[in-house]
Amino acid sequence: MSIFLLPDLGEGLTEAEIVRWLVKVGDVVTVDAPVAEVETAKSVVELPSPYAGVVEELHGEPGTVIPVGKPLISIAEADAGTTYREEEKAGSGNVLIGYGTGAGNTSGRRRKPRPQATVSGGSLPPSATLVPESAAPRVPLVISPLVRRMARDAEVDLKSLTGSGPDGLIVRRDVEQAIAQRLERTAEVPAGEDTRTGLPELRRIPMSGFRKAVAATLSRSRAEIPEATTWVDVDATALVELRESLRSAKDSGPGLLALMARFVAAGLQKYPELNGFVDTEREELVQYDGINLGLAAQTDRGLVVPAVQNAHRLTTRALDAEIRRLTESARAGRLTPYELSCGTFTLNNYGSFGVDGSAAIINHPQVAILGVGRIIDRPWVVGGELAIRKLTQLSLVFDHRVCDGGTAAAFLRFVADAFENPASVFADL
Repeated sequence: MSIFLLPDLGEGLTEAEIVRWLVKVGDVVTVDAPVAEVETAKSVVELPSPYAGVVEELHGEPGTVIPVGKPLISIAEADAGTTYREEEKAGSGNVLIGYGTGAGNTSGRRRKPRPQATVSGGSLPPSATLVPESAAPRVPLVISPLVRRMARDAEVDLKSLTGSGPDGLIVRRDVEQAIAQRLERTAEVPAGEDTRTGLPELRRIPMSGFRKAVAATLSRSRAEIPEATTWVDVDATALVELRESLRSAKDSGPGLLALMARFVAAGLQKYPELNGFVDTEREELVQYDGINLGLAAQTDRGLVVPAVQNAHRLTTRALDAEIRRLTESARAGRLTPYELSCGTFTLNNYGSFGVDGSAAIINHPQVAILGVGRIIDRPWVVGGELAIRKLTQLSLVFDHRVCDGGTAAAFLRFVADAFENPASVFADL
């Protein structure tokens, strides 16, 4: 039998929560067949099996948090030979493209097995002590150190819980339910007992791993980056007209976001100071030779920023196709950790929320973010005459360590001019 350990998911991730199993005990699986969906602080990913055979055991219910390197699923091999990938022979510790090694592959010291005490109907685990039932105190059935830590931090008595897992096992959701019930009781305290506001708490919602990661990134950005914001109103009438002219009987043509992305990529090639990061340890300003353009996308799990890799090499149509693919993957929770972390600059189309402007927070360790407000009809002076034009607002938030206001304004003006006269800019791309 081979044991599939939770692989190293990269990006410093140390655990993952089981979202749902894609197989059940008794199912026959092949190599690379998806067996589980797990959620990390970065995304929801499918884990493919490194083995072929019959599913013997699932090590956890949905909602269980599994540490990296711990058993996820046990598979009885279809034949005597192992079918895992060649890279598995190198041992565990590989990232998602390689998976935890089988139980027979460990090279560390083995403890001499302890004799098992037997009871009617089975045996006790080696670490158990056999005590007469009448004299034995109730010992909580919990095997996960994460569940124990969660209970300890929240001051939840595990002995008071009834486990909902197999054979009464106490799992994460049991502790979370106990915490929630305690908060509900606390919220029933009459108004006025809270020392600061005089109001009772309506509810408390534990932060998910994803939300914790977002909070850490944004807090670090605010703490470390001396940011500045500059903005400009833009007549985007010609940009909207270009978008309409690219429609054909065959397809709808590139969307507005793809056109914007093309101009942003061109601007970053002209002003590479905004496409890099600050190496604080070496006191150096680093500029990338290429552009991975991050695009803020709202999902049910919150705001994510997947990146179009090598955006500077793509045509506008290719940009449009990749933006659509990333957006669909984001909504389905299928983005990879790399797609969520490889961006070098972020474009945020917050106009899709119906707002005109925003002073966004830079996505650390990037050094700038460009926001685009909604495009609406407004009065505008054209050639000395008042006209109704399609206006939007561009706002650039940048790290003042990498450049002065002149460079930031020049980049912003380049993108604004491209919005106002896209045909002339396309001629130079």
